[in-house]
Amino acid sequence: MNKLSCEHLSGLSNEAQLSPRQRMNHNFHAELSDPIQRLAIAMEPDTYIRPHRHRQSWELLTSLRGRFVVLNFDDTGAVIDRSVLGDDISVIETATGCWHAVLSLDTGGVIFEVKHGPYVPFREDDFAPWSPPADDDLNRALMGWYHEAEIGQRWPGI
Repeated sequence: MNKLSCEHLSGLSNEAQLSPRQRMNHNFHAELSDPIQRLAIAMEPDTYIRPHRHRQSWELLTSLRGRFVVLNFDDTGAVIDRSVLGDDISVIETATGCWHAVLSLDTGGVIFEVKHGPYVPFREDDFAPWSPPADDDLNRALMGWYHEAEIGQRWPGI
């Protein structure tokens, strides 16, 4: 039986806080080639999840701890859906190929993700072309915008 205790969640959050990327994951799947990927991801509010899409799979998210803004975008970067996971929503499924981003609102937040495998590393065209890369200082401004972004709005930095 594969288990994830509250103590392990706390340890995962501590590791995320010490990580330069401000996130850390615990895989439930045994191999990256497994047909279904299942993982707990500790995410601190300063972690940047660049808007991206998964061409091969839908993505299911639920909060184990904390709240997360989840945004879906159209191809032009307009917000087409917004939810706060762990607040008013328990589970979100993002459709295959849909641009999306996640922002942790709480220190110690842990999200659980399920999607089809095998694991496929991101390519540059899997990231929204209107979004700044992780090494660009504009990502902080985009993350700030995530807090207030509403359906129909586009990030002013586009």
